[in-house]
Amino acid sequence: MYINIIIKTFILYFFIVICYRIMGKKEVGQLSIIDLIVSILIAELAAMSIEETNRSILISVIPIALLVIIQVSLSLLTLKSNAFRKFIDGNPQILINKGKVNFKQMQKTRYSLDDLISQLREQGIKNLDEVNYAILENNGKLSVFSDNNVYPMPIILDGVIDVDTVKNMNKDIDWVYSILNKNKLKLDEVFYAFYTKDKTYIIKKSETN
Repeated sequence: MYINIIIKTFILYFFIVICYRIMGKKEVGQLSIIDLIVSILIAELAAMSIEETNRSILISVIPIALLVIIQVSLSLLTLKSNAFRKFIDGNPQILINKGKVNFKQMQKTRYSLDDLISQLREQGIKNLDEVNYAILENNGKLSVFSDNNVYPMPIILDGVIDVDTVKNMNKDIDWVYSILNKNKLKLDEVFYAFYTKDKTYIIKKSETN
């Protein structure tokens, strides 16, 4: 029985290492919702196979392989489709905008003031008035920008206007199109555009090939 457990453990260990290499390297704090779910399920399936010595290891290997295929497929879809990426991962949320706490957005994300202050303290920030922007990222991490570091506001991503960001900047869609017209560009020609320090920076799709 013990030999069976040892053999299963070794096989599953190397199999899971290969699976994670296929899915891509990510730190624990950078895991998306899908990555986290897949990681938990893989751990549970591996544990079940090791504990139940009478069951074939294939009972765990097959569903783990299927989970990897699903995860890789969804990752490819999120790269191809901005709308699908937003549906799966959501959008970063601006909790502090130009030094002002956005309590309405915090309520939507069920993020309390204690949570905000706690994460700010972890980054060595004692007072809210030290913060210019605070962004709640999709992985739950809080990105903080002081008055000396202006947050780059992404306004176009892969040919799609980020309407929420534009609204948070107190701008409108016409403003975005005016920038495109000024640069003699069409929306679908833009890979990434962001606004910072009163300037707009544009990366064209032709420049990424």
